[in-house]
Amino acid sequence: MTRTARAFWVSSPGVGEVREVELPSPGPGEVMVRTLYSGISRGTETLVFGGGVPPNQYGVMRAPFQEGDFPGPLKYGYLNVGVVEEGPEQLLGRTVFTLYPHQTRFAVPATAVSVVPDTVPAARAVLAGTVETAVNALWDAAPLVGDRVAVVGAGMVGCCVARLLAQVPGSRVQLVDVDPSRAGVAGRLGVDFALPEEAEGDRDLVFHTSATEAGLVRSLRLLHTEGEVVELSWYGDRQVILPLGEDFHSHRLAVRASQVGMISPARRSRYDHSERLQLALRLLGDAAFDALLTGESGFEDLPWVLPRLASGELPALCHRITYDS
Repeated sequence: MTRTARAFWVSSPGVGEVREVELPSPGPGEVMVRTLYSGISRGTETLVFGGGVPPNQYGVMRAPFQEGDFPGPLKYGYLNVGVVEEGPEQLLGRTVFTLYPHQTRFAVPATAVSVVPDTVPAARAVLAGTVETAVNALWDAAPLVGDRVAVVGAGMVGCCVARLLAQVPGSRVQLVDVDPSRAGVAGRLGVDFALPEEAEGDRDLVFHTSATEAGLVRSLRLLHTEGEVVELSWYGDRQVILPLGEDFHSHRLAVRASQVGMISPARRSRYDHSERLQLALRLLGDAAFDALLTGESGFEDLPWVLPRLASGELPALCHRITYDS
């Protein structure tokens, strides 16, 4: 008998649907996972949902288990937490994180799943991919003891970066966002908060995650002489104009890209992608990350949820999807 599962697909830009899909039995070396939760990576997934990925980035932006092609129809997503129902004995019944789209059940190679530590609740583990991005950013930037740091953009990535920075001894971290309600989140993460016009300057490092031109311009203006902006935003097909006159040259400022697709050169000889993800999962033993889980919906509501996340009608940081299967 052929088994089936239910999966969320972007049928065309701005339109989603839940489809019944055929579910193959796991082969040798594979596992069958029943999804407990998935998370919506708001910046990237709403960009994909709206058809905003430029054609020259179609290859770069493919998710590990994506089906279909940009701009659609396609099945996209990469924050999935589930339980192994079939597979090698050492994985049976274990809670695992997988870079898999929103689907009720799925079969993947056993090497594609990462066991969630017992110290990390399954509902929090959906943040693993985002914390992994933050880990890579800190490897790229190498913040030092006592650094003054700003994080411009209090979305999922910015908040994860801020929480990790808060653990650097003597650091002074300010989370900057246009939304004053993010002040409460900053407090739970153990960092200061400021609106853009009130942000403190003279920063040694600024991490920019707002995906806006205004945010990147403000980031440059917050730097101390010879300071650096670490750019984590993804702009899709939008163009960005920067003021590279003014203090940019005289103050010897720098802008560095950081992207999770490659291990930072600073740790490439020690970590591979699997080990970096396991590190991110261990870090999620910190309950402060629960501050990011501010929205939740059922799986069958995804065709309704994605358009409202994309429009801003639903303001959640990480919108978690629950599964009844």
